[in-house]
Amino acid sequence: MSEISDPGRPAPRTSTHSLVVEAIENRILSGELGVGDMLPPERQLAEQLGVGRAAAREAIRVLESHGVLESHVGSGARAGTFITSMPTAALSRFLKLHVALNNFALDEVVQTRMILEVESARMAAKHRDPEMLDRMKQELAVMDGDEEADDAELSREDFGDADTRFHVALAHGGGNRLFADMTQAIRESLRAPLLEGYRAREDWAAMQATLQDQHRALLDAVAQGDADLAAELAAEHIRTSYQVLSVQK
Repeated sequence: MSEISDPGRPAPRTSTHSLVVEAIENRILSGELGVGDMLPPERQLAEQLGVGRAAAREAIRVLESHGVLESHVGSGARAGTFITSMPTAALSRFLKLHVALNNFALDEVVQTRMILEVESARMAAKHRDPEMLDRMKQELAVMDGDEEADDAELSREDFGDADTRFHVALAHGGGNRLFADMTQAIRESLRAPLLEGYRAREDWAAMQATLQDQHRALLDAVAQGDADLAAELAAEHIRTSYQVLSVQK
């Protein structure tokens, strides 16, 4: 019989640092702490919560990894541990780990990407934000190899990274920060399998040309404010990208 199902065993105790994490989270949820606020020094925090400094230190480390806290060493106004807002990094780490562990099937991640990016393309076409359009054009130029010196061939890794920045810019252009953060997290979680798929393709040059044609068409639709066409092209592009992932199966 497993330890979990054994009724004779006591329930596992919650670690002390988890209680500290919960206490800090509760202060945030109640509005007592907000972005930019500084936590008490480690010793004072431990005394307030009735725990050891090691537990307080570990709780801070955990919340830093979640993108909730940011610590600065030294002296002056910027020294200390502050409530911050870095959801993209935390989401990216979360998704990358769970995709690697197969807790989220690749198909599920791609389906989520489809929902997010299709709607982002539609909203971006309605907004037509000039800064977003410029960023997309810049990344399109990178993927075209225009930034490479001496006619050097753009690596598949560099192409993939510019592709990610292109799509994140598109998501930001939609005006929904959560969509943008989730798009970046999903793209980061797909970075390794996409790169593996790029490397596995014998027809990479043809695939790259197809992806770039789709990027250009998508950018044009967004720039022209054609929301329905932008959404349709985004869906087509993601289906093409999924073919790259399918090479590995």
